[in-house]
Amino acid sequence: MKATWHGQVIADSAQTLEVGGYRYFPRSAVRMELLTAAPKNASDKVCPHGVQFYDVADASGRSERAAWSYEKPQTFMKQVDQWIGFWGDVTLSD
Repeated sequence: MKATWHGQVIADSAQTLEVGGYRYFPRSAVRMELLTAAPKNASDKVCPHGVQFYDVADASGRSERAAWSYEKPQTFMKQVDQWIGFWGDVTLSD
């Protein structure tokens, strides 16, 4: 599975997990240098899973809050603790 943003692969792994309708990548498979932690808003702060959103950016542009991870996941989300999910301008493909 690959995550692509603006024509470049930002994550690539054969060991992704689908949880709650979203696909998550192990952090080691993600180009973390392209992710910057976004400031937490009020909804983020009350998330029971401790969500952290990330902006995806390089010299060509920025997609705000296009990635996220859970820092304190509860229940069934524990299986993706610290893994990265993508949405918005990020395209997932096999």
